[in-house]
Amino acid sequence: MTIDLHTHSTASDGTTPPAELPRLAAEAGLTAIALTDHDTFAGLAAATAAAADVEVVPGVEISCRLDDAEVHLLGLFAGPGHEPLDAELELIRTDRDRRGVRMVERCRELGAPITLAQVRAIAGGAPLGRPHIAAALAAVGVADAFTPDWIADGGRADVPKHVLSAVDAVALVRAAGGVAVLAHPRSVKRRASVSDTQLAALGEAGLAGIEADHPEQPPQVRDRLREVAADLGLLVTGSSDFHGDRKPVRLGDSTTSPEVFAALRSLRS
Repeated sequence: MTIDLHTHSTASDGTTPPAELPRLAAEAGLTAIALTDHDTFAGLAAATAAAADVEVVPGVEISCRLDDAEVHLLGLFAGPGHEPLDAELELIRTDRDRRGVRMVERCRELGAPITLAQVRAIAGGAPLGRPHIAAALAAVGVADAFTPDWIADGGRADVPKHVLSAVDAVALVRAAGGVAVLAHPRSVKRRASVSDTQLAALGEAGLAGIEADHPEQPPQVRDRLREVAADLGLLVTGSSDFHGDRKPVRLGDSTTSPEVFAALRSLRS
């Protein structure tokens, strides 16, 4: 088996329709993928219906807060129908749209000639996110929108958003019958890095694994995360974090071993 447990579709900030993901995964030689769109299960039904030779694992990537930093939690084997989780995701999405509208306004105040209609067209019906705003900024000549000058965390055009704590997110995923895995905990592209102590605390709260093999984590970081995971009794996953054309990453660039996949599956409730 060749398994990629972190992918995105047009239901959030990817560029590939969810019904196309299984076909692309099969062409890439994958046997299983997890659809983990940001804070939504909206693409899951289409992806599952289109699956033939590829298993589609239900999932979601939840934006949450760990101390003073934003982290992302993968809820694998979790799907719609659990009322508390569904309600929290709806709140996150609603607030994301409010945030997106205000960020567009701030960009305009800073001199960028973008419009809300333009950003909504790029989003294609998905909740507004920073990648959609970044694409609009790129169209008017902003080479890198994810800087302090624009929409990076704490940047001039950034706007705070509603987030729940990582511990609460782990609890919600487990209550919904899923398995919690911390995504890209030490990505070189993110402002904050999750410490060994924080990983230990999340493990005590019910975290099942950490995503070590990820395109934004170099080999030495991956090796260290494996050591920490072994010390804490956590599983180690790998994935591409595929976003279609939005990132220079292919499906299956990093993968999860069949043994870890089976262990994750056994933790479902």
